[in-house]
Amino acid sequence: MLMTLYTSRVILNTLGVEDYGIYNIVGGIVSMFAFFNSAMANATQRFLSFDIGQNNTTNLRKTFNAAQVIHFAVALIIFALAETVGLWFVKSYLVIPSDRMTAALWVYHFSVLSFMITVVQVPYNAILIAHERMKVFAYISILEVTFKLLIVLMLTWVSFDKLQLYGVLYFFVVLFIALIYRIYVLRQYEETKFEIVKDSKLYHALISYSGWSLFGNIAVVAKGQGVNVLLNIFFGPIVNAAQAIATQIQGALSSFSNNFQMAINPQIIKSYATGNTEYMTSLVVRGAKFSFSLLFLLSLPIAMEVDQILFLWLKTVPRYTSIFTTLVLIVILIDCVSGPLMTAVQATGKIKSYQIVVGTLQILILPISYLFFISGYAPQVTLFVTIIISIVALTFRLLFLQKLVGFPVGKFLRDVLLRNLMAVFLSLTLPLILKQLWDPSIFRLITISIISIIWASLMLYKIGLDREERGYLHNLINKIRKR
Repeated sequence: MLMTLYTSRVILNTLGVEDYGIYNIVGGIVSMFAFFNSAMANATQRFLSFDIGQNNTTNLRKTFNAAQVIHFAVALIIFALAETVGLWFVKSYLVIPSDRMTAALWVYHFSVLSFMITVVQVPYNAILIAHERMKVFAYISILEVTFKLLIVLMLTWVSFDKLQLYGVLYFFVVLFIALIYRIYVLRQYEETKFEIVKDSKLYHALISYSGWSLFGNIAVVAKGQGVNVLLNIFFGPIVNAAQAIATQIQGALSSFSNNFQMAINPQIIKSYATGNTEYMTSLVVRGAKFSFSLLFLLSLPIAMEVDQILFLWLKTVPRYTSIFTTLVLIVILIDCVSGPLMTAVQATGKIKSYQIVVGTLQILILPISYLFFISGYAPQVTLFVTIIISIVALTFRLLFLQKLVGFPVGKFLRDVLLRNLMAVFLSLTLPLILKQLWDPSIFRLITISIISIIWASLMLYKIGLDREERGYLHNLINKIRKR
């Protein structure tokens, strides 16, 4: 997280606000085609974890190799669309200064290549996660952010166009990390040796599942990159830079809760595969609770001192960055609670109605934001819309899970939402009082940050955790002390 945030600062200061905004919006156009890949990635992860849960080695090998074939086809489709429709859109509609269009196209083409590598790499990452090899995943992730920081530092040493060079170097980092994953997985897991799969039912199952996921992932793209394009059209690349910084903070903070959930997601799917819905429910409830608690501890100091943190971190702070960041923190706190619910629904394989309803809600963010923009509202209005839609989507996720597996919605509302909201309310009191008493300064930043974390930890411990969870935490601390 720290390296990601520092890298964002160096990129912004090295490229400048305008080029940073250009990189974000151009790369975002490529990401708009991610709905193909994301849909298939969800299917791959679910089926691999399901096969491991049932201890079906034969199906596991067939699933992995069928997924490889499908992902390769998806990569070719994305390449064709990106280099035709996507390229036309970049040249025709994006607000990019004419003297930076050549650099923007360099970034675009190499972003397409980077994305193709990411697509064909999905089955290898998925099998690693399905086997719950989180240590390997963590080490390679640390190596990846290290290389990304190094290539940014390299930009300060050259006279070549920095935006173009960054696009090229980023591609080689993606390629190198993909090779590391592939070599490790091929050496460790017998089921990853390639063989031609002729099981039409398996292909149909994977594609059918991903077909409904496709709708949901189109909605995610509309919510993210679609809104980013609207911001570019209505407000220009400077606002895209502010949005990009807020997104970087979102990604860095979410990595904690996402990686925690990544560790429990295979267990949620495996427990459903073995018919142990009671254990699955426990994982969903506690996964949502612990994810929220961890993310809130990280978010609270940032929310309290967002202006000072942004200034110290970036030096040059684009307009709207502060409000974007604050609202993004609220969005990710809501979404992290939804994460385990989404995995549990996917584990059932019955996602048609779920994707239609929740996906439609997510898509609505784009037209509603557009209506606000043409009415003259400020760019941050799109995040207010996102917050409201995210709350409604969370409600529907609970209702769907209750219908599919008899999920105890009342327990979730009481043990997760009510406990956490009470803890959040009380956690805000002391930091807000101190903020009003002291003028902005480094002393206030450090003091409030420390007090916020300590005070919030106490509130989350006393109110957020139940007696059993507090007992587990005591035992864990005692084990660490004995070591």
